[in-house]
Amino acid sequence: MTTSPFPSLRLRRLRRTEAMRSMVRETPLSPSGFIYPLFVVHGRGVKDPILPMPGCFQFSLDQLPAEAEEIASLGIPAVLLFGVPSTKDSLGSEAYDPEGIIQQAVRTIKEASPDTLVVTDVCLCEYTDHGHCGVVLNGEVDNDQTLDLLARTALSHAQAGADMVAPSAMMDGQILAIRHALDANGYTNTPIMAYAAKYSSAFFGPFRVAADSAPQFGDRRSYQMDPANGRMAMREVEQDVQEGADIIMVKPALPYLDVIARVKAQYDYPVAAYNVSGEYSMLKAAAANGWLDERRATLEALTAIKRAGADIIITYHAKEAARWLKEG
Repeated sequence: MTTSPFPSLRLRRLRRTEAMRSMVRETPLSPSGFIYPLFVVHGRGVKDPILPMPGCFQFSLDQLPAEAEEIASLGIPAVLLFGVPSTKDSLGSEAYDPEGIIQQAVRTIKEASPDTLVVTDVCLCEYTDHGHCGVVLNGEVDNDQTLDLLARTALSHAQAGADMVAPSAMMDGQILAIRHALDANGYTNTPIMAYAAKYSSAFFGPFRVAADSAPQFGDRRSYQMDPANGRMAMREVEQDVQEGADIIMVKPALPYLDVIARVKAQYDYPVAAYNVSGEYSMLKAAAANGWLDERRATLEALTAIKRAGADIIITYHAKEAARWLKEG
């Protein structure tokens, strides 16, 4: 009696060797899709480690050229700048000061590494003495009065030489206000990467240490998104697209892979995902305790973000991941 071999379809055939796996791999990961965040402070000779984010630092301006050159040498095309000001006030005035820390950092990096794309975070939380992302009136963040300050901040970054601005305050109408300010001043070619679906997340904790940006009262749930809402993310993205965003972002990344996938499926726009500080710190802590293989876990996490639909990944793992990918 002749019987057919079982099973006739053997999916393992394409998994037998690394060469075979590589040839049929659906989701390639490359440093060319990474953006590396940098924290910049006043002073000289400063390269201070950020305690909850091992391997990350606060840099003074004089330390940026060497850092920018290293990032470029790894094939990472872009940095995202966050500033820690010397003084704070209720209106976050250093955010839009032409000689503010970010404005100086943009000029420093562009001089040292002209081909590096310099993206700037446009928000007020690091610069305000109350730690909120806008103008506070009667204990609440006033949306409309904040728009003018965000527009002034974005324009000052473009004037300093920023290649792209990234508004993160989650104020209604912020993309339109910034687009108008840029266009009216001759910066029609400066793109906007919108923090379109930015959730009020517990995973931002280590960042607030790095940027000294924790709110001094209350929280940010009245303007950042409720983690339970997916449909509303689509409305936020739609609003930013209509107002002129060039790239749309989901933040955080790993807990919101479903949102990344929905955004990518619905919108024919470049999609960025922010692999945030808490995601980074969890992997670092687990690796430090020997609970997982840091290299494999990190590359798996980044691949998952890419597989979900992210064209661009903003990640603190960028330098390590670039080295690992080069090693093969």
